[in-house]
Amino acid sequence: MGDEEPLSADEVLDIVDEQDRVVGQAPRHEVYARRLRHRCVFVLARDPAGRVFVHRRTAHKLVFPSLYDMFVGGVVGAGESYDEAALREAEEELGVAGLARPEPLFRFLYDTPEHTWWSAIYQVRCELPVHPQVEEVAWHAFLTESELAQRLTEWEWVPDGLEAYRRLLARRVIEDWR
Repeated sequence: MGDEEPLSADEVLDIVDEQDRVVGQAPRHEVYARRLRHRCVFVLARDPAGRVFVHRRTAHKLVFPSLYDMFVGGVVGAGESYDEAALREAEEELGVAGLARPEPLFRFLYDTPEHTWWSAIYQVRCELPVHPQVEEVAWHAFLTESELAQRLTEWEWVPDGLEAYRRLLARRVIEDWR
């Protein structure tokens, strides 16, 4: 996403195959209209107390408007790395500068009849006061894990973020057994 117009439908994205290899490029509006596979980043941001940043997306978002999300993030621009996009998107959406580099956790292919993208999951601790981007975030709060768990059945969540969060929780359970 460009600095002047973070929601631009003309932004160029890399198109990738099933193995996440770049096979072409297209403008964002074409990517969504033609269901072309591209790349996205998801960053789980925690405050110093370990609470998770949760927000409701604005009504004018191109994908999943007005739904809740426990990740900040977005599309990876053409030629941009996942790591670069994770830091850029986290700083943009949280409204901070000088954020620590998000830690990569895992990747998975999000694939539904409507959407398909490679998803890179990250986490970061945000020690800075947040000033969420009003174009992206309609409401926000930091929730404890138990508060978030309670809201999972009460609020309408972005489906890709919910899938990423479920996979993150499943990995934690597996890692706890090691």
